[in-house]
Amino acid sequence: MPVNLKGRSFLTLMDFTPQEIRYMLDLSHDLKAKKRAGIHNDLLKGKNIVLLFEKTSTRTRCAFEVAALDEGAHVTFLDSNSSQMGKKESLEDTAKVLGRFYDGIEYRGYKQSVVEELAKHSGVPVWNGLTDIDHPTQVLADLLTIEEHIAKPLNKIKFVFVGDTRNNMSYALMYGAAKMGMHFVAYGPKELKPDAAIFAKVQEVAKETGAVIEVTDKIEALKGADVLYSDVWVSMGEEAEMEERVRLLTPFRITMDMVRATGNPEVKFMHCLPAYHDLETKVAREAKDRGLNVSEVTDEVFRSKHSIVFDEAENRMHTIKAVIVSTIC
Repeated sequence: MPVNLKGRSFLTLMDFTPQEIRYMLDLSHDLKAKKRAGIHNDLLKGKNIVLLFEKTSTRTRCAFEVAALDEGAHVTFLDSNSSQMGKKESLEDTAKVLGRFYDGIEYRGYKQSVVEELAKHSGVPVWNGLTDIDHPTQVLADLLTIEEHIAKPLNKIKFVFVGDTRNNMSYALMYGAAKMGMHFVAYGPKELKPDAAIFAKVQEVAKETGAVIEVTDKIEALKGADVLYSDVWVSMGEEAEMEERVRLLTPFRITMDMVRATGNPEVKFMHCLPAYHDLETKVAREAKDRGLNVSEVTDEVFRSKHSIVFDEAENRMHTIKAVIVSTIC
């Protein structure tokens, strides 16, 4: 069946069928190959997009800007200090104004309701660059990376997310895994288990696609994993919870022992980045001064042959390009 995503917003993978996600992944593979061959089609020539950032980022901003510019679009960047959104102008009014200026709007911030409101009122495609409960552009990049590095179809992959299993990356990956028929394991402390309503919603999708979705604190669940995935233990704005998070999550730090526990010598380590794997960041050093080790992965694993995190980071740009092209062209 032909896939046409023109005019659609990209707020969560739960809004898309497996066939539509497959289309975006195939387009990502194609656009990546063309970029490496020096081929630019100017697919976005004459288009204008705006990036709204309430949360800072390296990869998301760079990926959107390079993806758009590669195909001929013009980009405007607005952070919370250079926009009146939510301060002197309502979210609805801002959406209506930006929708008259731009062909697409990216939002990266906190509440999922904000990106949904932008999509409701702008009249143009809106793309979710990250919210507190989702990160769909990252998951597309993760799926693309898996396909490049593991010689199995996605529905044969066992994927283990390790850590705070109720954070936005765990949820976003759970959505993607359910849609694509994967075996997904959320491995973390019982105190940080996924929201029951979200888990039930994902299980409904899994029934349709043949996916297996598990939540556990048992290390035996790592056996046979193709991917171990981690994320930071304390997100932006959660610094006050650092001590408690470290206490709960230290047993779930990804180490070489955990890698060996998979029984798979080719298991891959993935991370959405940034990662705390050494003391080369201000946050990690300040935590160490307080007697805390905030590393969710050891430096040994991060730099090992198992790690494909930088291929994954690059793929943010290729998959974001596919999302922009498919929804506004």
